Amino acid sequence: MTEWLLLNFKELVVYVDYHLEKSKRFNPHSLIKEIPRAKDDLKYWDKSFIRDNYASIDLVITLGGDGTVLFTSSLFQRSVPPVMSFSLGSLGFLTTFQFEDFRESLRIVLEKGIRTNLRMRLSCRVHKSDGSLVCEQQALNEVTVDRGPSPFVSMLELYGDGNLLTVAQADGLIIATPTGSTAYSLSAGGSLVHPNVSAISVTPICPHTLSFRPILLPDSMVLKVRVPKRSRSTAWAAFDGRSRVELQKGDYLTISASPFAMPTVMSSPTEYFDSVSRTLNWNVREQQKSFVHLLSQKNKKNYEMNQLSKPKFNLVESDSSEDEDAQSEEPIEPDNESADDIDDNDLSTYFVPPPGQGIDTPPIAKSHATTPTLSPRLKGLDIGGLTLDSFKRKDRANSHLK
Repeated sequence: MTEWLLLNFKELVVYVDYHLEKSKRFNPHSLIKEIPRAKDDLKYWDKSFIRDNYASIDLVITLGGDGTVLFTSSLFQRSVPPVMSFSLGSLGFLTTFQFEDFRESLRIVLEKGIRTNLRMRLSCRVHKSDGSLVCEQQALNEVTVDRGPSPFVSMLELYGDGNLLTVAQADGLIIATPTGSTAYSLSAGGSLVHPNVSAISVTPICPHTLSFRPILLPDSMVLKVRVPKRSRSTAWAAFDGRSRVELQKGDYLTISASPFAMPTVMSSPTEYFDSVSRTLNWNVREQQKSFVHLLSQKNKKNYEMNQLSKPKFNLVESDSSEDEDAQSEEPIEPDNESADDIDDNDLSTYFVPPPGQGIDTPPIAKSHATTPTLSPRLKGLDIGGLTLDSFKRKDRANSHLK
């Protein structure tokens, strides 16, 4: 990527990590031989350079995962230049550009301009019990206040604009930005929050009361987390998982929306939902099948063959004790008369009573019992939801029809 930038954009000055100056894989000496201008336009940066020259940087390109983006945020404690992140990690929620397409993506950004998404950061200040400032940090994802290695449940007082909101007895609290709502906060049961929503989420870590649920607060509110004097243990504060600071009893931490947001280059207008679906499998499930099932030609052929192979039965008049199987072997003659020709008033010719009703046959010998005769016009006719085939299948089971 560095070689491609130096070859195609002669007005650029490229800064790389100072660790690459002695890297054999990067090999800056061979790069200078191939591109002579690299001697003046290829430079190296470290933390002190960024701290003193952050305003002169126009674009930051990261190669890695979300951790690389968080590290970039920690480098810029004041204003942040636009950040363009290429995915090289395993889980890249914030890295929406693919490294394989870096030539096309960078050419569009450098020639046609960019569209950024301003991601809110948190301005955090740690104070001693007497009010003296210990440190100040900027957090892109979240601020975590937990019990650390202590075996006791932490007790934390949460204030909003100077008013006591609640006293949390839990393993800790997660105060997250909308960007951080898909990170630690989500794992602890917090809600997904779109980056354009101006809110701060407060999520407890394993609270001692099940009623302590996550809550969204306006970004205009100034929060304070204090370790009370009556607490059994101290607490530890971490900013994006870095720079852990111990809070003694009486110490407190103030949290507010930072005036220094982090602009990230947008890959598409729907990059947030694309990332949620790609990395979290958001709302991914098997689709319901339609009630109308269309058979393939192969299944349709098998279905028709199965219908033809089913046994068929014929109800005929019988006054003798002939074997019932002999009757079922008689073929059913086709009927040319349609159902429209049947006289609806002539019910005596094709009425068949339900099983167990209608035919008063005395309990005489089977040889003298008769089976009611059905009109040939009944073949294929639907009678009360039953067809002729239904009566044929019930012929053996209902003795009153024999």
